[in-house]
Amino acid sequence: MSQLKLSDADYDAFRKILEDACGIVLGENKHYLVTSRLNRLSEELSYPSLSDMLEKLRQGRDAKLKERIVDAMTTNETSWFRDRYPFEMLKNSLLPELGKQKINPLRIWSAASSTGQEIYSISMTLHEFKQLNPGVLNSRVEIVGTDISPTVIKAAQDAKYDELSMGRGLTDERRQRFFMDNKDGGWTVKPEIRMGTRFTELNLLNSYTLLGKFDIIFCRNVLIYFASELKTDILDRMAQVLKPGGLLFLGGSESPTGYSKAYEMVRYPEGVVYRLKG
Repeated sequence: MSQLKLSDADYDAFRKILEDACGIVLGENKHYLVTSRLNRLSEELSYPSLSDMLEKLRQGRDAKLKERIVDAMTTNETSWFRDRYPFEMLKNSLLPELGKQKINPLRIWSAASSTGQEIYSISMTLHEFKQLNPGVLNSRVEIVGTDISPTVIKAAQDAKYDELSMGRGLTDERRQRFFMDNKDGGWTVKPEIRMGTRFTELNLLNSYTLLGKFDIIFCRNVLIYFASELKTDILDRMAQVLKPGGLLFLGGSESPTGYSKAYEMVRYPEGVVYRLKG
């Protein structure tokens, strides 16, 4: 099927719809990305044009269509142990400190967990730390993953990955140690790594209070998609669900500076993290 065109007017209308739905702000240079993703969806749903699909969306009577479109626009690439330093910091600097504090349970939130790679990378890091440092961290661990997309939440819960996904950031040693070979070109995360993890659908514009309090929050490469006032809102509300002295991981190009006064930067040998102030 040939690519359907998205007019400038439809693109501008769609940007407003997406921002209202989930806070994501699309720049003027995302026209090709939007057209490509919406074309795939319109073909799947048998709409004769993108304008027809967007008109149906504008009418606001089809919740399933809105969910599918938000899903299509918010599903992003991810990888195992992405950027490496947060997991090295967790293993070498943070877990020894948390072990001394006798925190129980230790609670970690991945705020945009996508298909689960970040959550399971955290769990693998914890297992490696415990093996290398027996008795240091005896806490029960709860790792919560949230995402706006029900599709990626389901994929994360299934914990099954194809060969392409497995090749992105995962060493052969970790593959053999923490995954089961499905013998069909796929791999499944082992039960001991899945233990203590749970996934739930959450729009970051909504309340976080039902999630409980956390010692560490991973919210990496997420804030870049939001307008300034929403960055402030998200950072301040995350501060409310961090325990005293709790830690926030952001993406390498992200910082709370200028958006929230709730955090202070802390430097470790591996990199930077943000701690909730007094």
